[in-house]
Amino acid sequence: MGYVHTEIELKNPRLPQLKSLVTKAMVDTGALMLCIPEHIALQLDLEENRKREVTTADGSRHKVSYVGPIEVIFENRNCFVGALVMGDEVLLGAVPMEDMDLIISPSHGKLVVNPESPNFPHALVK
Repeated sequence: MGYVHTEIELKNPRLPQLKSLVTKAMVDTGALMLCIPEHIALQLDLEENRKREVTTADGSRHKVSYVGPIEVIFENRNCFVGALVMGDEVLLGAVPMEDMDLIISPSHGKLVVNPESPNFPHALVK
């Protein structure tokens, strides 16, 4: 299927007067977190909470900034998460995707709202 990309909107809920940012994101169910490049963290004036250690695909470890909160919007869904500041593109991982009840449609090769709950996100909490 290859890489899946989608358009998402990012906002800083602590500073509602700042314009939101619409950006392209790589969708990766193998990654957990939202990752954003430094220029997006700066544009949204996101506050660093602390540093976190991450292990990248090549096995190396890095300390990166953990910022937030950040609001992620996709179609009729939204969630509030923290983000790791790293890389040169936005990476949408499994945590925000689960929070918004989104799935990758293999037949279409794109991110979609879960068709079983089209009007609002569903969460299993038992």
